[in-house]
Amino acid sequence: MYQQHYNPTGNFFLSVIVAAIPIATLLYFIALHPHRDKQGNKHLGISAPYAAFYGVIAAFLVSCIPFGMPLPAAISAFVLGSLSGFLGIIWIIIGAIFLYNMTLIAQKFEIVKESIIHISFDRRLQVLLIAFSFGAIIEGTSGFGTPVAIAGAVMVGLGFSPFQSAVLNLLANTAPVAWGAIGTPIVTLAAVSGLDQLKLSAMAGHQLPFCSVLVPFWLVTTFVLMEGGTWKEAWEVWPGTLCSGLSFAVMQWFASSTMAFHLMTDVVSGVFSVICTALFLRFVWHPKTRFLLRSEREALAKNGKSIATATTDSHEWKYPYSVGQTVYAWVPWSILIVCCAIWGMPTWRVYLNTLFSGIKINTTLLGSAFSGTLSLPGWDMPALHNLVQRMPPVAPVNAKPEAARFVINYLSASGTGVFVAALLSGLALGLSPAQWGEAVRRTARRLVIPILVIGQVLGLGFLTRYSGTDAVLGLAFTGAGPLYPFFAAYLGWLGVFLTGSDTASNALFGSLQRITAQQLGLNEILIVATNSTGGVMGKMIDAQSIMVACAACYDDPQERSHALGPIFRTVWWHSVAGAAVIGIIAMLQAYVFTWMIPQ
Repeated sequence: MYQQHYNPTGNFFLSVIVAAIPIATLLYFIALHPHRDKQGNKHLGISAPYAAFYGVIAAFLVSCIPFGMPLPAAISAFVLGSLSGFLGIIWIIIGAIFLYNMTLIAQKFEIVKESIIHISFDRRLQVLLIAFSFGAIIEGTSGFGTPVAIAGAVMVGLGFSPFQSAVLNLLANTAPVAWGAIGTPIVTLAAVSGLDQLKLSAMAGHQLPFCSVLVPFWLVTTFVLMEGGTWKEAWEVWPGTLCSGLSFAVMQWFASSTMAFHLMTDVVSGVFSVICTALFLRFVWHPKTRFLLRSEREALAKNGKSIATATTDSHEWKYPYSVGQTVYAWVPWSILIVCCAIWGMPTWRVYLNTLFSGIKINTTLLGSAFSGTLSLPGWDMPALHNLVQRMPPVAPVNAKPEAARFVINYLSASGTGVFVAALLSGLALGLSPAQWGEAVRRTARRLVIPILVIGQVLGLGFLTRYSGTDAVLGLAFTGAGPLYPFFAAYLGWLGVFLTGSDTASNALFGSLQRITAQQLGLNEILIVATNSTGGVMGKMIDAQSIMVACAACYDDPQERSHALGPIFRTVWWHSVAGAAVIGIIAMLQAYVFTWMIPQ
């Protein structure tokens, strides 16, 4: 039994520094290490697979030497993380990019693009509709990187640059994350903390709506400044921005507090926001001038046209497609949403997990049990399963050993739902065998590097979890005393950065948050929920989310491999500031607006 030790050096401050070495190594090589490309140009950050590899090596050294984790257990933890990442994240990306490529090959994406453009010709408002509102719907149905992949691909198809699309979708995929994949983070948080699920959801729903109003303004301003625009141009669309964010926030507040809808908060809020924003732009308000991409403005200038007086009247560009053509082009995306919603239903997951329950599996793999049913087999990881013990104060006294079982839920995994949607979409589009083959080839070429990076980073995250180095970093926040509500948000933020998932962060730190709240005399519901709400702001900087964005947005393999560092450097301070906003909200609710805490 490996018992985690949270002060291996005898000096807690030094132990924290040692525990941070793997993360610091990963960050340095992703964003700061200088190198020159083949043309001799100097860049910061090396190729993503190499950066991840160096981080993994550092994690093994720290886990096995100062922390004393047995090497077989460390290898097993890394393998478990990589395998779990394939089913949890990579499988989703494969299906999403496969579907997107089929719409391109069938020449239906052009129709989708035109239908979005004709809701609003203004690029600022397109960012809101796609990255924020549409992305929230996808997050609510499937989560785990799907909205970044799909919305990012849509934006690239609309003419936004790959870098821009990646950054904006990472920023947008924040406020909805706490209820991703039909509320999986909230369900997990309730399970590990022992607190009421609905109260935790309501508490999150009394924090994140403030961010839901803020994020659209943040998003539009970031986009405008990236395109060389001004603060004034960002503010020109405030009525549409407010409509998008406020409609989402109001529904988020109420849905999160109801038994019937609290796990579907993102879906109902996203749909409500899309409808409200589209109707508002169509019948109530539209900006007097149109903001275009820099390349579009330059093209207009070359043709001698005035950008300042360009109107958004729909008669400027006639819509070239019929209603039937438009509906048909949107069929794949409608199938995707329906399939993701079905696969997110607990009853459907249970059905799939028990579909072949009559066929038992009971064998061994590498000397460890491989058992279960044909529909839900599982592998007890060798040298790891029930052989790691978390210790106080991270876990209660005499806590059960940590399970380390790779459950192969190949039928009920969200990625299976996305992949089924892709297959059905290909049939609905009537693809020929040659077109099916081309879609497969395009998907494979695009995903080789992202799969390699995501597998390594998730393996690193699991290694830090089972070795206990993540807990040491978490304990560093617990000495904040009365300021702990603020730092509780950063503990959740750290968890998502380490694991790449708000669900995993809640599983990692949910119990620690409750124990700390009890010790400090703070409200448990508030502090535990803040782990999840603070965590959503870490979603934009975890390496696997960024690689999902790169996979979806970049066609060129070289650009895709080297985009991780620039994107990370761009979103880093946005992420830190976002977590601070959550921390401030938590502080105010802890000491001033206590009525917001569910009783």
